[in-house]
Amino acid sequence: MRLREEADQIIRKSIQAVLPDEAVAKALKGKNFSQGKIYMVAVGKAGWQMGKAAADILQDRLEAGVVVTKYDHVKGEIPKTQCFEAGHPVPDENSYLATQAALDLVARAGSEDVVVFLISGGGSALFEKPLVSGEELKDITTQLLACGADIVEMNTIRKRLSAVKGGRFALACEPARVFSIVLSDIWGDPLDMIASGPAYPDSSTCEEALSIAEKYKLKLSDEAWKLLGKETPEELYNVETQITGSVSDLCRAAAAACEELGYEPHVLTDQLNCEAREAGRFLAAIARTHQNTDKSLAFLAGGETIVHLTGKGKGGRNQELALAAAEGIAGLRDTAVFSVGSDGTDGPTDAAGGYSDDTTRDKLLAEGLSIYDVLQDNDAYHALSKTDGLIVTGATGTNVNDVAVLLIKR
Repeated sequence: MRLREEADQIIRKSIQAVLPDEAVAKALKGKNFSQGKIYMVAVGKAGWQMGKAAADILQDRLEAGVVVTKYDHVKGEIPKTQCFEAGHPVPDENSYLATQAALDLVARAGSEDVVVFLISGGGSALFEKPLVSGEELKDITTQLLACGADIVEMNTIRKRLSAVKGGRFALACEPARVFSIVLSDIWGDPLDMIASGPAYPDSSTCEEALSIAEKYKLKLSDEAWKLLGKETPEELYNVETQITGSVSDLCRAAAAACEELGYEPHVLTDQLNCEAREAGRFLAAIARTHQNTDKSLAFLAGGETIVHLTGKGKGGRNQELALAAAEGIAGLRDTAVFSVGSDGTDGPTDAAGGYSDDTTRDKLLAEGLSIYDVLQDNDAYHALSKTDGLIVTGATGTNVNDVAVLLIKR
C-alpha cells in the first residue's frame, strides 16, 4: 500500500472513531428530565449530526429544536427541528437569524423544562447575536483571523461582544434547566472557550480582553472598547455540562489506525498550539532524526495551529503545515507528513487538509514553484493541488480539532 493510501485510511478511521452519534447517546442514556418539556438547541460544525442523534433518542419527548451549523452541513430533516446554515469562520446575517430562532425557542421554556444544548466547534461564528453592529463584528473577526490570534484569544474578545456567548445563553434559558453536551475542539477542553462558552461561566477577564485587543492593535469602535470592559457571568446555577469528545480521542484513534498498519505510534502532544509552518518543519526535523530506523514509525500531534496571513493565496492551517514539512522531508526514504481537520474543512477551501511526501518538493520545483514563495503568499491549496496533496473528505459531522501525522515506512 502506498503512503498516500495509508494516510487516507488513517484519516477515515480516525474521523469515524470521533463521530458524535455514540457520544451523544452515551450522554443522554438514562438521563432523567422529569415530566417537563424538552427543547433542543445544537450549534457548531457538528450541530446537525449531534442534533439528529439527540432527536433520534428523545423522540416523542422532544418538544421542538433548532440546529445551527455551517453551510452545506445539513444532511436532511430532523423531526420537530428547524435547521439553519450560517457563516463560518465569519458570522453573517444567517448566523443572527438562526440564533434569534434559538432564543425565541428557549423563551418558551418554563421552570419544569429542560434545554438540551449541543455544542461543537465553530459555534463562535455560527451562534451569534452581536452587541455591536454585524458589520463591525465581521471586521473584528477578520482582524483576529488575519493577525494570527489563537482560538482562546479570539473567543475572549468575541464573548464580550455577544448577547449569547460567555454564559449569556444559559441566562436566556432561565428558569429552565440546561443540559449541555460538548464536543470539544480546543486543546485542554476549556468549557468557557468552546464556541465561546454560551452556557458556561466565563473564566477570562476584562483585563485579558483589553490586553489582547492592544496586543494585536485591533481597530475597534468606542462601543466595542466599552463592551470589552464589561464582565460576563462568572456563575451559572441552571447548567449541567458533559464533555463527549476531544482532540485527545482523535489522537488515540489515529494512533490505533497507524498501529493497525504496522507503525509504532508516538503521540507527541494533543495540545499543539503554534504556527502551522513551524509545526510542519518540526515534524520534518523529527523525520530526519529517525531516518535510520529499521521499523515503521508514526509521530502524531493534535491541536490547532495558527496562520499569519502574509499573502492573498488560498489555503488553510493544515495545508500550510503539510507543505511546510515538504522541504525538510525532500529526498528522505518513504516519508510523509499529513494534517487534517476533523470537521472536513480547512480554511476557506473545500479541502480538509494537506499531504506531502519525499517527492513533493521536487514536483513543485518542476512546476516552477518555490515552497517558500508559496507559503509567503499563503497559497498552499493551489500548490498541493499540483502534487495530489489535497485531502478532501467533505463535511464529516464532527469537530474535535486537527491531527498531524508523520509516517516513516520501513
